[in-house]
Amino acid sequence: MPSESLGPEPPFLDLDRLEDAARELLPADVFDYYAGGAETETTLREAPDAWRSWRLRPRVLRGVTSVPLATEVLGAPVSSPIGVAPWAYQGMAHPDGELATARGAAAAGSLMTLSTSATHTLEEVATEIPGSPRWFQLYRLHSGRHTDDLARRAGDAGYAALVLTVDLPLLGRRHRDLRHDFALPAGLRMANHPADGDRPTLQDLATATWTFDDIARFGELSGLPVVVKGVLRGDDAVRCVRAGASAVWVSTHGGRQVDPAVPSAHALPEVVEAVGEEVEVYADGGVRTGSDVLTALALGARAVFVARPTIWGLATGGADGVAGVLSGLAEELAHTMALCGVDDVRSVPRDTVVPAR
Repeated sequence: MPSESLGPEPPFLDLDRLEDAARELLPADVFDYYAGGAETETTLREAPDAWRSWRLRPRVLRGVTSVPLATEVLGAPVSSPIGVAPWAYQGMAHPDGELATARGAAAAGSLMTLSTSATHTLEEVATEIPGSPRWFQLYRLHSGRHTDDLARRAGDAGYAALVLTVDLPLLGRRHRDLRHDFALPAGLRMANHPADGDRPTLQDLATATWTFDDIARFGELSGLPVVVKGVLRGDDAVRCVRAGASAVWVSTHGGRQVDPAVPSAHALPEVVEAVGEEVEVYADGGVRTGSDVLTALALGARAVFVARPTIWGLATGGADGVAGVLSGLAEELAHTMALCGVDDVRSVPRDTVVPAR
């Protein structure tokens, strides 16, 4: 009987257990802010299962026993195609907040996307990980002058791309937050915003509406390539590219905006087909396993981004917790790719997945 040669079994990453541990540690309003979605939370609930609505088709006899995961995202080298999605108010989860997440992402060789609504300034985070790839996510909050200034600051601080989150013309109705009358805890503030926003409520977070013309405008202001996040339609993706986007990011905003919305796992193929090879496409929303990542890559994503798993890692283990989540997902991805006979994260064949019957 020939011996198996896939190497040792990778560590088991139990995200459900990690979430339960975070629930025990965090105040109820904070946990619900991170965990909750909009309206009936249908989009939130369906996101993980949508990735499982695809089935892997393994290749055999390919001699694949180990898989290097290194790739490039907008030209920046990363250790795996798994990055950190932007998420706000990380100081509620851990005293070091975004600084700890940045250290964890850097340790895992992953790309971090910093939220406009961070509890540390974009300059502080840049100083924390000067040699690691990082993007800055931009909302149109407060005055137009302030939004313009944030874009310029991101370019000056060495961020590699500007991520325009375009799916928030109005704040989604997040009933958990409304029940708690959510506000930032005392002592925390949105560090990238004027000091008069120390303890914002949900009603303070109204945004101005983006237009396609803003893509080129904010690229010029920042001097950075622009990634448009929140795209769920092929026709919108094409218009973004024509307007100057360097990449499009398929996202349902963590199920926190339109509900019920088409899951990212179902919208991704349409977006990829629409833009072809013109730009890179990314995805987030319910990615919880290495097989989910492989499915996204087979459907045409260049990389995926995760938020809630890294939140639970941050809450329970700080920078080490974040690094553990990202490394664990990467190990799962490499293991699944080897089992499927796929050896290159940059060119996963489309026929690696088919719809479940």
